[in-house]
Amino acid sequence: MNEYIEFKKKRELGDVLSDTFAFVRNQFKPFFNTFFKIVGPYLLVMMISLALYMYFAGNSFNSILAGAGAGSGLEAANFATMFIVAILYLVSLVTVYVMSQSTVLHYIKSYANGKGETNFDEIKSDVYKRFGSFLGLGFLVGISVMVGIMVCCIPGVYLWVPLSLSFSVLVFDQMGATESYGHSFKLVKDEWFITFATLLVMVIIVGIASYAFSIPAAIYQYAKMGILSGEVDAESMGGLFQDPIYLFLNMVGALAQFLLNLFSVIAGALIYFNLNERKNFTGTYERIQGLGENTDRL
Repeated sequence: MNEYIEFKKKRELGDVLSDTFAFVRNQFKPFFNTFFKIVGPYLLVMMISLALYMYFAGNSFNSILAGAGAGSGLEAANFATMFIVAILYLVSLVTVYVMSQSTVLHYIKSYANGKGETNFDEIKSDVYKRFGSFLGLGFLVGISVMVGIMVCCIPGVYLWVPLSLSFSVLVFDQMGATESYGHSFKLVKDEWFITFATLLVMVIIVGIASYAFSIPAAIYQYAKMGILSGEVDAESMGGLFQDPIYLFLNMVGALAQFLLNLFSVIAGALIYFNLNERKNFTGTYERIQGLGENTDRL
């Protein structure tokens, strides 16, 4: 039996981090089984479109180096194909990120409500049902943080903290996109600094781990281009994007970085429940009610 992780309780920074990894460790098989069943097909399309984009980008680079005319039919066809693949990659990227975050949060919701048991059909249904809300909220969050960073870095960071929890509000409080956006600020009120510290530590951990997975592709790239030997060969750059080993290493690195980001989503859910418990005592009331029901049965 896997140890049950209680989400609806107060946590300190260290508890959020340790319980994030404990949850993944205890739920590794059912969690990723559910995740890949729902997100897997879209993730596969995203990875294939990324590989194709890199391949056609290499073709374009080779054409430029070879001095092919801008109006040549071959070059025009290559750029047109690359543009179509880029659009496909962008659409699949947005779809995958929306569905992955929704799947993780709805899995946690099912896990918490079922006291360790999850319902796959319910999770899948909720993910597709709330796709539009997640997409709309993601657009609002992205625009807000981007504008905040453009105006000045500090407003962007300030907005990032509460808005990063707005997706948890959307799922666990059953609110709409705009309601979740506004409620996230109330949730973080008076707890901004500790929330920021927890999110920052998690981002650093995930960032370092992600960087480690990108090292093999970088080393292979430097070796192929002659940087390690001190003889740089710019012409090898285009061929690099068509090298199956380089493409494979990049695919592995991109997939690993994507999956590592799921830890941040889980940590965000734990932070949400921590703040919600401090303000509303939802989990405490549920446990008291459960004790009363157990007493009545005796």
